[in-house]
Amino acid sequence: MTPRDVRQRATSAIAVCAITGALAAAMACGERSPGAPSPVSPASAAGDSSVRQGDDFGGRQLLPSDNWWNQDVSSAPVDAQSNAYLDFIGRARTAHPDFGPAPYGFPYLSVSSSQARVAVNFLAYASESDTGFGGLSGYPIPEMAKTTPNVIEGGVAGGGSSGDRHLIIVDRDRWVLYEMAATRWNASSQRWEANVGAIFDLAANARRPEEWTSSDAAGLAILPGLVRYDEAARGPIRHAMRVTVRATNGYVWPASHRAGNTGGALPMGARLRLKASKDLSSYPPIVRNIFRGMQTHGLIVADNGTDLYVSGAMDARWNNDELNPAFHGLTPNDFEVITLGWK
Repeated sequence: MTPRDVRQRATSAIAVCAITGALAAAMACGERSPGAPSPVSPASAAGDSSVRQGDDFGGRQLLPSDNWWNQDVSSAPVDAQSNAYLDFIGRARTAHPDFGPAPYGFPYLSVSSSQARVAVNFLAYASESDTGFGGLSGYPIPEMAKTTPNVIEGGVAGGGSSGDRHLIIVDRDRWVLYEMAATRWNASSQRWEANVGAIFDLAANARRPEEWTSSDAAGLAILPGLVRYDEAARGPIRHAMRVTVRATNGYVWPASHRAGNTGGALPMGARLRLKASKDLSSYPPIVRNIFRGMQTHGLIVADNGTDLYVSGAMDARWNNDELNPAFHGLTPNDFEVITLGWK
């Protein structure tokens, strides 16, 4: 979302999916039965074979293994104020999967290194926005983003005029991530506009400058924290997941930016961990893989929004009839907050 905005997302509990319960049952802890099909390959976008939607990147890990998103925190100490932070959220709150089939969740594209870069006019946080990478100015936004729904978050072709409107693009050849918020194609001015833009080298651990935002309020990259279908079908998630809470108080590492000063609230960058004692045996295998990742890598507070909304990628294969009841069964009582800023 746009930094400093507070969002109340209401992901519908629709039951549109391309994966059957039988297929899900065959995916135990990332192991498929001999007859179970593999996840579908990424779709070409609007007939352009160089632009892919929902790319799995051949299973390649986003960011180095020692990056904060990929850090195993299963043995990290619990913060002394863990119970107080969870009390602030409210013990009766329930988690929610903030993703599903279109238009729910974050869409993202991957492009080749030949994709032309275009200039973006940054409106709200120009001084904290990146204008290019590796000697190349601009962002690799394909032409189809102007006219194709569900390329920019929110479902509106070209972005529209309301909502968070994240546009997430990976140059898969150079291994560089481009993210923008409040993105839109301004047809009258014939230019791309966004409130903010951030570029991340996916082969490095560079953090945003202190006090700088990104396309996320915490100053973090979004894509590495999304629950993506292919990885969840393959096995336990091996990275932290992006989560929102209704209010925050400052920030701690790895975040670089604050978006509130509410006393008693968690700071941006805080990490929650699903308790190791939580029994996962009754969940469908793909859900178990997600929850196992919450036990080993946790959830990083990255934005203000609805309490315990866990972010994921938009994908037609998600089955919300499985996801919604499973997530709704999790409350703050199932989590602990690890020591703030723990590295």
